[in-house]
Amino acid sequence: MDYREKTVIVTGAANGIGRCIAQTYASKGASVVIADIDTVGGNKCLDEIASLGGRNIYLKTDVSNPGEIENLFKKVEKDYGTLDILINNAGVSRWKSPYELSVEEWDDIINTNLRSVFLCSREAARLMRSGGGGSIVNIASTRAIMSEPFSEAYAASKGGI
Repeated sequence: MDYREKTVIVTGAANGIGRCIAQTYASKGASVVIADIDTVGGNKCLDEIASLGGRNIYLKTDVSNPGEIENLFKKVEKDYGTLDILINNAGVSRWKSPYELSVEEWDDIINTNLRSVFLCSREAARLMRSGGGGSIVNIASTRAIMSEPFSEAYAASKGGI
């Protein structure tokens, strides 16, 4: 498939699955927005895809922060004018017993993995609507249906997706 003239945001693109997704879209000609809290990994991903075409950028974004999500989409609208694809991939976990997991850690996992999907999707849909449409892909996990010990918050967030 040819993604030239397409703009793609990939959250959690600094490492792992997100990085592979960003690289694949860039290799197909898309302009990729790498949205991640990890500055080192985000810039490394940007360097890796720089020669693949497109207008690729890294934007430091903490998707657990609604203000940073709003800023991400404002910047994309300003710089690209439209958005064609959103990949909601960002995620965190804490491998702890529910007896040991703090409320703050629970909230961080839920806000990063689940609430961010709602907030990013809402902002993307607004931008896509003005551009004639687009696609939103939400990355969940098999943990959503087959949790394992010490992954309860992660499993709850992925089940919510």
